Amino acid sequence: MKYYKLYVDAAGESHWDDIEVKVEERSFAPPAQAIEISEPEKVERVMFLRLRSGWDEPIHPTPVAQRLICLAGTVRVTASDGEFRTISRGDVWHMEDRFGKGHHTKVTSEEDFEAVIIQYE
Repeated sequence: MKYYKLYVDAAGESHWDDIEVKVEERSFAPPAQAIEISEPEKVERVMFLRLRSGWDEPIHPTPVAQRLICLAGTVRVTASDGEFRTISRGDVWHMEDRFGKGHHTKVTSEEDFEAVIIQYE
């Protein structure tokens, strides 16, 4: 498993990194048998998001550290350095570009983009 991480450097430029998720086998819900699972992370809020087909926003930084899990549709997200990722059903995007130039997001699918947002602060 992996997720796409968008972060900002000291100069305010945003960049992508592909992060592998570490899972290990352990007992999660005894007496059920052990499963492969990652370490838990504390979160602040969970929300659902819909961006209508054709939605195209101006470039901006993320307001808080947050993770998006795509449920439907597709967006193209471009970092300020020009590199982009296509986020579609099942993809996970971690946003940490809280200052600087930010990123641009555009819905590229004919269907609406739907996601779960998990905020860390």
